[in-house]
Amino acid sequence: MRHISLLAVSLLALAACTPEKQQEADDYTQYVNPFIGTDFTGNTYPGAQVPFGMVQLSPDNGLPGWDRISGYFYPDTTIAGFSHTHLSGTGAGDLYDISFMPVTRPYKEAPAPLGVYSTFSHNDEMASAGYYRVLLKDYNINVELTATERCGIQRYTFPKAEASVFLNLKKAMNWDFTLDSYIEVVDSMTIRGYRFSQGWSPLQHVYFETRFSKPFMACHMDTTSIVTKDRGRIGTAYIARFDFNTEKDEEILVTTGISGVSMEGAGKNLRAEVSKDDFDYYQAQAAKTWNKQLSKIEVKSSDTDDLVKFYTALYHSMIAPTIYSDVDGSYYGPDQQIHKADGWTNYSTFSLWDTYRASHPLFTYTEPERANDMIKGFLKFYEQNGALPLWNLYGWETNMMIGYHAVPVIVDAYLKGIGNFDPEKALEACIATANRDDYRGIGDYKKLGYVPAYGDPKKWENWSLSKTLEYAYDDYCIATMAKKMGKKEIADEFYKRAQNYRNVYNPATSFMQPRDEKGNFAANFSPDDYTEDICESNGWQYFWSVPQDLDGLVGLVGSKERFAEKLDSMFTYVPKSTEDLPIFSTGMIGQYAHGNEPSHHVIYLYNKVGQPWKTQKYVAEVLHNLYQNAPDGICGNEDCGQMSAWFVFSSMGFYPVDPISGKYEIGTPIFPEVKMHLANGKTFVVLAPAVSRENIYVQSVKLNGRPYDKSYITHEQIMNGDTLEFEMGNRPGPVWYNNM
Repeated sequence: MRHISLLAVSLLALAACTPEKQQEADDYTQYVNPFIGTDFTGNTYPGAQVPFGMVQLSPDNGLPGWDRISGYFYPDTTIAGFSHTHLSGTGAGDLYDISFMPVTRPYKEAPAPLGVYSTFSHNDEMASAGYYRVLLKDYNINVELTATERCGIQRYTFPKAEASVFLNLKKAMNWDFTLDSYIEVVDSMTIRGYRFSQGWSPLQHVYFETRFSKPFMACHMDTTSIVTKDRGRIGTAYIARFDFNTEKDEEILVTTGISGVSMEGAGKNLRAEVSKDDFDYYQAQAAKTWNKQLSKIEVKSSDTDDLVKFYTALYHSMIAPTIYSDVDGSYYGPDQQIHKADGWTNYSTFSLWDTYRASHPLFTYTEPERANDMIKGFLKFYEQNGALPLWNLYGWETNMMIGYHAVPVIVDAYLKGIGNFDPEKALEACIATANRDDYRGIGDYKKLGYVPAYGDPKKWENWSLSKTLEYAYDDYCIATMAKKMGKKEIADEFYKRAQNYRNVYNPATSFMQPRDEKGNFAANFSPDDYTEDICESNGWQYFWSVPQDLDGLVGLVGSKERFAEKLDSMFTYVPKSTEDLPIFSTGMIGQYAHGNEPSHHVIYLYNKVGQPWKTQKYVAEVLHNLYQNAPDGICGNEDCGQMSAWFVFSSMGFYPVDPISGKYEIGTPIFPEVKMHLANGKTFVVLAPAVSRENIYVQSVKLNGRPYDKSYITHEQIMNGDTLEFEMGNRPGPVWYNNM
């Protein structure tokens, strides 16, 4: 079901801007709709955050469930708190830390898990970049949220009432479980404390200090013991209630700094970032910061929905990773020690199995300084944990998903000359991470050339086929970096490992197929099936996971013609209507699942076999139909920006099929003009003056005014500030390039 965008009315007026409104038109935040992705499978949240901020201050509906993984689900009608930490579209239920809830007495309380709550209506709700507002109907309290990097600022507008503000450190939702908590009153306007929890992150520390803009009249503390079967009493759960007498339309600000290090660190963050009680000032600063970030890519269109889709996607691409160090550089490491980032910023929340594909390549253009800091953080994580991060959260490794995909992020930045991180240390970290013989089948992968699927139960590995393919790609990245550094022996070793994908190709079925340790292919294999040997996908979707050697993959199939036929089947072989697809198989075009990452590059592979019009057809279908300006407008988990980064790249007309290659395969743009304003002061321009929903096919391409015959553009061309111009039409154009 589609919902009418809450921004639609105001945005329609912006479809055609007069010169007098040019200044207004340069406010890109007007095109951000944070409700996109809050329905269906997007799992986003609508609350307030600044780019990459440690604080994600957002409403929680108060009920558990996969639909409410981000804390908020658009079809719901209750709010049970406003908490300071959330995950954007991950499908993993963790965080929801430091949750406040304003009420008037007597307040409404439902049985657990909902607890103290209020109903609300979307008619009384709005959100923009860095701002959220809602009316709590049961109390007639207007709640507004904004944020700085490490602080959340709430403004409650009360009726004349006996009012209270709850702080609930006991409540946990989904995967999250409170281990211990603490609240202390510093004075009548200041409190501080912490919440320790366990969920996806094995041990998460969030410390806080909160300043009220008005003294509370009374404080009521409710404490209960936290007891487990195995360990007995492990901690204390705190719930505090702060009472106020309020006049009609009286405003109370509740400002909270958080830290992963200490209560003192949270206090430093609070005083450094929010020194005064001025909600409007900090909201304006948040909007200004977002506008500066969004202005890095300037697109023009007469279609307001396309503008909203683009700038909301760009916004979502800058939600994570998140800052994870205090204003003084202190942060909590995976060795459970406090460290200090000196001259750089530490980050957390790396969904690398997803984001290495497009999010991090996008950062090399929009966030080169942050990309450098992220890699410095990777290397410190390696020093403290013995390996590069896989999916780290709040200083811990969650060990979620597969591969060692910090490697392509490092290698891409190194090959592009980004940053001042130590390449020798980086290569060392990559090799050490790839050589953990006791980790997830890597020992067998090195010995056999693949991760065995079954046989010895002591060695059994789930997702074995996917691990083989993911490891092979990461090994290619290591080899490429080593070659660039002149380390031939290392390069040769890892180029050989990068060919391990061949060892799981079964010529009898023409699919990648699981094998046991004796070399036998899995019996009764069907590429349609979703099995424990393939990560969140089936044999159709993972077959193409060889971006490092597409020529080799074509060779395995036998010819370009057969490869093209197999691609055709991928997009036209529709699952049976009675088939019960898993939750991650969404955004389906045949067997292509745009809602999950392993499919994301496949749509561009027609370029490899001289049929670019099919790439253009399917890319346009995804851009126009599977992304919408509506709460259910993302067809799969947002996954910390990867779904949105795909849209950002693809809507500009190109995409990184091999993320470290420095090559971007051409698809089809949706905007007549794009300008990427780069950190080197140059501007890369994409022009497609005749593009429309009908004119999706590229007829010819010019680069700097000259005919261009390649199926890709390069990093160097982007950084040079070249101009790429597409002639568009409503029918497939000629084969205008040779990319072999």
